[in-house]
Amino acid sequence: MSAGPDSDPPTITVLYFAAASTATGLTTEAVPLQDPSRGLPLSQLSDVLAARHPGTNLREVLAQSQWAVDEEMVDDPARVVLKGGEEVAVVCPVSGG
Repeated sequence: MSAGPDSDPPTITVLYFAAASTATGLTTEAVPLQDPSRGLPLSQLSDVLAARHPGTNLREVLAQSQWAVDEEMVDDPARVVLKGGEEVAVVCPVSGG
């Protein structure tokens, strides 16, 4: 059964940890894809998320973070296109001693 024009767009689930969770006040968020036929390059997800959370330091947190898609770390976000249904984790840097 195909999706009609009135159906909801596919979403990705974003998991926020550490500083990203603090910035957004969330641990998880469903983000709709604006153009499901083209998908969303993972390299553009930071801009989408920062626009959804204006007035926060999320953009700065994301600039220091890495991504995991469906529990797999991503080395090159420009090579990953999200089509909907993925679980994307924001992996913030960890300090230690």
